[in-house]
Amino acid sequence: MKIVADMNIPFVRECFSSIGEVEAVGGREIKRDVVADADVLLVRSITPVFADLLMGSKVRFVATATIGFDHIDLDFLRRNYIGFASAPGSNANSAAEYVIAGLLEISKRHQISLEGKSIGIIGVGNVGSRVAKKCEALGMEVLLNDPPLYRQTDDAKYLPIQELFGCDFITLHTPLTFEGIDKTFHLADMNFFESLREGCVFVNASRGGVVDSDGLKAAIQSERLRAVVLDVWENEPNIDTELLKMVDIGTPHIAGYSLDGKVTGMIMIYKSVCEYFEIEPEFDIKDFLPEPEVKVIELGRDLGKEQDALLEAVRKVYRIDHDDIGLREILDEPTEKRGKFFDNVRKNYPVRREFQNTEVIVRDTDSSLVDKLQGIGFKVEKK
Repeated sequence: MKIVADMNIPFVRECFSSIGEVEAVGGREIKRDVVADADVLLVRSITPVFADLLMGSKVRFVATATIGFDHIDLDFLRRNYIGFASAPGSNANSAAEYVIAGLLEISKRHQISLEGKSIGIIGVGNVGSRVAKKCEALGMEVLLNDPPLYRQTDDAKYLPIQELFGCDFITLHTPLTFEGIDKTFHLADMNFFESLREGCVFVNASRGGVVDSDGLKAAIQSERLRAVVLDVWENEPNIDTELLKMVDIGTPHIAGYSLDGKVTGMIMIYKSVCEYFEIEPEFDIKDFLPEPEVKVIELGRDLGKEQDALLEAVRKVYRIDHDDIGLREILDEPTEKRGKFFDNVRKNYPVRREFQNTEVIVRDTDSSLVDKLQGIGFKVEKK
């Protein structure tokens, strides 16, 4: 069995070589001639898998090690009896932690207390639901919008989007869809931004096309928005560098790039391939996740403000500001090389572990900080 895989899927050779011959290539290098004689194709989000790629190939199974699959032509796969699997939820916690890191970082820069502030979460699936729980743990008022979930559940907690426009923060966690009543392409357009509360903080870690870049730039220029955190961009990898200069935090589509999330996604599609071809799997997540670099964080007796202590703990594990600095180096590149630079930053992304791998030791503090640390994912010991 021949397996063509995106080389940015961690441990893909080590894992999948147990069931076949693995050819690992760059995600944007996966072309028609590369997959022609493959039985299995493994991708991440940057490889479009449509008819022009697969037509005439031997591919019998396609898997994406991501939670989204808007880059896959599922109808083509069904019509041609090609199996499919994705990795729903695999990097959801990573993306939710990214949002929390962004909120804490922005709040520090702008002297905002998150306690009691309102946040509107648009899209309440695997990622959005985790963001909601973490924000609730921080003492924020959480408002939810998800029309498909509202229709499925008739639950009044899923509000019309207009009821979120008055929030202090807005964060997007929808898939990218181009048609139907739930179309999300350019959901956040000029009218959307003009409807938001003045001074709103805007976060997008879903898909770049959910936001109309021109509308966002106009909102920033008019000073309607207090701050903006962007992890995803229209036309990746050829991103709008003018917009990058304008946002407070800009990162290269890495919200879900924790090693925990990547390995989880890899194992999910590995098991799906094994099941499809009736092969007994040899590996599990524990076979690939190393010990975390930061096992223990000790917060001192003089913690200062509670929110500062939370940011200190988060920064020990994940520096979102470093990701922002790293992406801004793209501005020093010639225009024609910026797309390659963007891809290389993602390809060479350093190991990032999730909060759950780290224990925080706190001393002489009340239970509120402990509850918040646990609520965003840390293990906590109080002494």
